Amino acid sequence: MAKSKKRQRGYSSVNSALLQRSVRKCWPIFLLPLLAAFAMGFIYPFCYGAYLSFCKFRIISKTEWVGFENYKRAFQDDGFKHAFWYTAMFAIVSLIIINVVAFALAYILTMGIKGTNVFRTVFFMPNLIGGIVLGKIWSMIINGILIKHGTDIITNAKWGFWGLIIVVCWQQIGYMMIIYIAGLQAVSEDINEAAKIDGATRMQTLFRVTIPNVMPSITICTFLSLTNGFKLFDQNLALTNGLPLLDAAASTKVGATEMLALNIVNTFNSNGKYMRGTAQAKAVIFFILVATISIIQLKATRSKEVQQ
Repeated sequence: MAKSKKRQRGYSSVNSALLQRSVRKCWPIFLLPLLAAFAMGFIYPFCYGAYLSFCKFRIISKTEWVGFENYKRAFQDDGFKHAFWYTAMFAIVSLIIINVVAFALAYILTMGIKGTNVFRTVFFMPNLIGGIVLGKIWSMIINGILIKHGTDIITNAKWGFWGLIIVVCWQQIGYMMIIYIAGLQAVSEDINEAAKIDGATRMQTLFRVTIPNVMPSITICTFLSLTNGFKLFDQNLALTNGLPLLDAAASTKVGATEMLALNIVNTFNSNGKYMRGTAQAKAVIFFILVATISIIQLKATRSKEVQQ
């Protein structure tokens, strides 16, 4: 019996060694299809889109090189500049509300209260609803309340902004809550017990022990909520469609609640020989903007992470 067990162990070690060798030899077979799909699905469209941002085109197959003319028009567009500041303000406000509420809910639901699984499911469910459907539902709910007071989100820019905040927070808080719950559960109980023994209060333990150890989750949630805030499109389209106009009589229409993604789409669908090229230039600027902000945020939050 002892000899047979030794033989089995020997066979298993030999088989594992052979498997590792075969994986080392065959890794290009698995990696090359992935690289090909990435090149076709991202690198080629991105490079071609960057090229089109320097062109004037109505049909994709017929382009005319115009250099930085499209970028000049993009930076001179009042609607694009307004959409940038509006989107930045929206992203900051939604970032704060989503993460504060999501962390508070996660903290409460990890304290061992009854019905924790039910609450987690209920809070997470709105994330499963599509943005267009969600925007239409909340449009009816909010307008049903505001019409009684003689206004609505289409004609009142202030309520349009807060309507977007409500929709996005209601959809994303549950998702961020799940990430925070995972982070809180990963914190060692020994650390919390040591803090209690040292005489730390619950608030001191929260801010000086728990939150520093949950920084990886904070990094992820901050990144997701910030980028989602800047990239928001479907809820903006369904809820306000950029309305109301700041100056309906002006030649250039500037939507009071129009965000960057919606502004790019509206520019692309506008009439004019330079509009599609200008929209493509706006899309490249939009990509650089979101990528830069995301990198800065990741570096800032990761520098505060601690090793458990």
